Amino acid sequence: MHHITTTLLAILLPLFTGLVHANVEKTIFLGPPATTIPSAAPDLDDLGLERVSPQNAVVRTQLNASFPTAEAPDGSDSWFFLENLTPGQRYEVRICWLATQPTTFTLTTHPLPDTVTSPILLTSLSKFSSSRLSNPDTQLQINPNTLTRRSNVDSAPTTDSILFLRIRAAADYFSLNETLMRDVPPVAVDVILDPFLWNVFPRSLVPTAGWIVVVAVLAGVVGRWVVAEVGRVIEDARVERSEEEEGKKEK
Repeated sequence: MHHITTTLLAILLPLFTGLVHANVEKTIFLGPPATTIPSAAPDLDDLGLERVSPQNAVVRTQLNASFPTAEAPDGSDSWFFLENLTPGQRYEVRICWLATQPTTFTLTTHPLPDTVTSPILLTSLSKFSSSRLSNPDTQLQINPNTLTRRSNVDSAPTTDSILFLRIRAAADYFSLNETLMRDVPPVAVDVILDPFLWNVFPRSLVPTAGWIVVVAVLAGVVGRWVVAEVGRVIEDARVERSEEEEGKKEK
């Protein structure tokens, strides 16, 4: 019995190792209707934002964080561009970071028209874009494969289901180290775009669900085997005891 318990634990524990190594925050949304982007509009590539799409679903990067203030109660802003979405499709954007970097993340998505017409959102986006483009280190991080810059000769407007993703990062720790309290280090994160299957179940959880089904089936098989073995042992003991009692009577 102890061997069976050990085997089941060995199967189940790998399913939960991710919970030990990282924290996760997420937001769920529907792909918006396709938006027409006029050719006269500024090229979105000029903003220098990391692009996330179903084809480029995982972005590993570092985000600036800061302690909450009256002006920025949710910390520092970072912006991403979600593109090539399917209108009406349910999506989940997750951000994963190491548990050794205590941070509170707030994720929100904003359609293009709302972003450019809101002074608060547009100011935040402009500040982040300017800071990113002026930093040589972030310039090196921009992946040219994720850019879809239109040709100068192509003056036709384009349509796409797009959203801006705003991530606010607030440092959530206290340290006796004055340097850490004064200068919050960047937080290493994975930003993951995950579509839902049938708008019900995140696609990335399919392997986990498969493992759960396998473990459940295996547990059922092992359980039936254990019950049968225990029943057999009890029956053998009963038969042996009956034989001993009959032997004593004959004597």
